[in-house]
Amino acid sequence: MSWQVLIQSDVVPYEPITRLLAASDCCLHWWRDAEPPQDIDYSCIDGIYSYGHFPVTRLLMERCGRLKIVSNFGVGCDHIDQNGARALGIPVGNTPGVLDAATADLTWALLLAAGRNIVAGDHFARGPGFQKYDAAVLLGQQVTGATLGIIGLGRIGYQVGRRAIGFDMKILYHNRTRNESAEADLGARYAGLDELLQQSDFVALNCPLTPETTGLIGARELALMKPTAVIANVARGPVWDQEALLVALRAGHLHAAATDVTYPEPLPRDHPLLAEERLVLLPHLGSATRQTRDAMSQMSVTNLLAGLTGQDVPHRIA
Repeated sequence: MSWQVLIQSDVVPYEPITRLLAASDCCLHWWRDAEPPQDIDYSCIDGIYSYGHFPVTRLLMERCGRLKIVSNFGVGCDHIDQNGARALGIPVGNTPGVLDAATADLTWALLLAAGRNIVAGDHFARGPGFQKYDAAVLLGQQVTGATLGIIGLGRIGYQVGRRAIGFDMKILYHNRTRNESAEADLGARYAGLDELLQQSDFVALNCPLTPETTGLIGARELALMKPTAVIANVARGPVWDQEALLVALRAGHLHAAATDVTYPEPLPRDHPLLAEERLVLLPHLGSATRQTRDAMSQMSVTNLLAGLTGQDVPHRIA
């Protein structure tokens, strides 16, 4: 039997994905644009594979008359109506755990790059202005011995904290609930959001995007931070207020910021954040290692096939 799978992606997916799907006798129907394609018989769709961040709404799931599974490539599923899926009895699968280390590594890459002026230093070293060594140029912020605040101490945040131990850092964290195992393992201390922002030299956003975390870091929160502080967003763009961040950077209130995510994604090419020299900006590379992407491909396809064949979805979130 050939399974009819709607694959949502405005780019060609990572090659192992389509290879695995083809080997599993899946017939792919492509959703490549913002608007739903009109040339698909949705009543015949057995599964949805979400590679990008197109919305998977309850209306879409209801429209797919034979739908058995929604499988997401990645951990973040804020674009999928999980309550709608539960109401319809449609399992939703994602790829937890496998990308924790890679995303934590990138969190540190951003913290270090912003704190130590790595990108600005690279540009300066290549430019015409670098004629003589000057010990007073591009002074950054000391990482070793500093205080790290982690907002969202889940699996990824835990791995960020583990790496902080090597820098002899004091670790504060803010979560919906206490993480007592992290407190025991890492020596981390729970703090209210305001206290964390006031005391931290470096702040890592590693929380999921939820109604509670949308706009979590705005102008008031940024004003609480030290003028020497660095903040990095490896969560989702809407977790912070980009306009407030731009104002804080332009005012010199923060040493620097870094982000792997924006809203929209990508930013319009004339967006003022693109010209901000104290912002390190990446194109959503959190889990972008070959090893991690291969593992995510296998897990997401395994979830999809389990749902299609009526088996328990190994990594089910809804």
